[in-house]
Amino acid sequence: MAEDVSRLDTNVPETARIWNYLLGGADNFAADRAVGDQIMATLPQLADNARLSRAFLVRAVRFLVLEAGIRQFLDIGTGLPTADNTHQVAQAAAPDARVVYVDNDPLVLAHARELLTSTPEGATDYVHEDLRDPEAILRAAARTLDLDKPVALALMGVLGHIESDHTARSILARLLRNLPSGSYVAMYDGADTDPATREATRIWNVSANPKYHLRSPERIVHLFEGLELVHPGVVPVTKWRSDGLEISQYCAVGRKP
Repeated sequence: MAEDVSRLDTNVPETARIWNYLLGGADNFAADRAVGDQIMATLPQLADNARLSRAFLVRAVRFLVLEAGIRQFLDIGTGLPTADNTHQVAQAAAPDARVVYVDNDPLVLAHARELLTSTPEGATDYVHEDLRDPEAILRAAARTLDLDKPVALALMGVLGHIESDHTARSILARLLRNLPSGSYVAMYDGADTDPATREATRIWNVSANPKYHLRSPERIVHLFEGLELVHPGVVPVTKWRSDGLEISQYCAVGRKP
């Protein structure tokens, strides 16, 4: 672990740390805060959007546990620990829930111990892998999850780092190929529906790593081809089983038939 953290370049802004700053966390550096401040000058509501997106994660996980009966979660692109992490929400509803977190950021690895608390009945694990290598993720996740039983994939704000829709769909297909019927995908990502969001993303991509790519709601729908969309389908995160103001973060939950 120390070896990975030693390679951190704190002068280069990183997505996980910028998002941590927007969520009010303390695990970020001056370079991350500078980009966050620059983005918020263009899109002042971005910090609120980050919190509203996290609120969708909470509602989605509760739905998956309480209504869909899911007890296993594979959270890819975890980011730095904040409030209402997936295992906390899932195990509050079902103490026997099992959660595996995945991220490729060395700083997330350094803080992984904060993600590894668990109820006695459940389990948590952390895997240091990249979204672009689904097979490695699944091999590692199988240490903790029973991949013969339904699993919920959580992909919160990460598919936007994959520019090609074809590649993003391929990643999803490779993950789902090895999961049984009744598994789910829950995701949100930035949409290109608002000029201020497009400008904030341009600033992000000039300064931060990795780059982020907005999609239209229609392109997000296509990512769910072959899945059964849970009502209300692809909508702003504030509209998924809630009734808030519309923002340019879109989300959906889909079930593998």
